[in-house]
Amino acid sequence: MKVPGTVSITLEDYHALIDSAVKINESKEKLQRSAKELAVFLSFICTRQDISKHVQEFNKQSRTAKIVVEDNRATINFLDDVDNK
Repeated sequence: MKVPGTVSITLEDYHALIDSAVKINESKEKLQRSAKELAVFLSFICTRQDISKHVQEFNKQSRTAKIVVEDNRATINFLDDVDNK
């Protein structure tokens, strides 16, 4: 819920807020790249050997993500991601 109004903060705090936002975006991009690389690695492993029982066991135990393997291509879906529901 957004409440209309204004807030006064020091310029130092404002710049710290801006710097934090930049660092968060950089971290998010790195995490997304890492997830894609892991999916590529899983896809590579799927073409070398049958890992379906391991994927099923992971999916049973994980509360935050699910690995989906279709046509030897693995994707990692986060359960709280609205796009994956």
